[in-house]
Amino acid sequence: MKKTLIGFALSAALMLGAGAVQAQGIKMPASSPSQKIEQAVGLGTVTVEYSRPSMKGREIFGDLVPYDKVWRTGANASTKIKFSDDVTIQGNKVPAGEYALYTIPGKDEWTVIIHKNTKHWGDGGKDYNPAEDQVRFTVKPQQNPREVESFTINFANLKPDAADLEILWDNAIVPFTITTDVDSKVMSQIQQQVINGTNVNPGMYAAAANYYLENNRDLKQAHEWMKKANATDPKFWNMHTQAKIEAQMKNYKAAIKTAEKSMELAKAANNPDYVRLNEKAIAEWKKLK
Repeated sequence: MKKTLIGFALSAALMLGAGAVQAQGIKMPASSPSQKIEQAVGLGTVTVEYSRPSMKGREIFGDLVPYDKVWRTGANASTKIKFSDDVTIQGNKVPAGEYALYTIPGKDEWTVIIHKNTKHWGDGGKDYNPAEDQVRFTVKPQQNPREVESFTINFANLKPDAADLEILWDNAIVPFTITTDVDSKVMSQIQQQVINGTNVNPGMYAAAANYYLENNRDLKQAHEWMKKANATDPKFWNMHTQAKIEAQMKNYKAAIKTAEKSMELAKAANNPDYVRLNEKAIAEWKKLK
């Protein structure tokens, strides 16, 4: 009987131990899942890593997230934002690198903080030192007609040299604009590889011509480069761009003729999109001849 009791106790202990080990290995969904997003802005990238709490029926701003206090801008560790290139944020220059993204929510105005110390947990508490801020600036929150349950950071309004970063939660949208130097970098490449280049291929001529067209630069030079690209390696999309340049120069007769060539190449390549683009352009330019 004694042996039986001892065996039972040992079996129970082993079962409890096994249960404890199993409990330690249980995987459950995080209450504030982590997310990493990366967006190309200009010639570089902006990366954001943050945790995403949810409303869960709670009042958010002014309660769960107090007004007029530094907030980690998410949950868990401070939100991190990384710039591969130097950027300008709301008029403030920020060198390339990784930073903590803090905010101070307010009823009518938010302060956004790009902070150099990325080691703090949460809002940094007593260890947070404003002297380590890279920049601070204020933005106006906007009313979101659609309630956002889970805290979200995303990018919107993308331009060749800029993007808006948006903080969204509950009924608030807090946007700020990130810009980066594109023009001087692209123009430097064009100068080195096309203007001063000794081995310029059709693709390089076409890229330079496209940039000049899209950025309202010397159309005569753009036309010359695109003609060189199409002379040795005609592509329907480049022919269409040449036609647009000619139309911008108000040479509608030449633009129509080039667009017709582009349409022929597009038909041969079975590309209905460019066929339609050329048909529409030709119809418009015929009215302007």
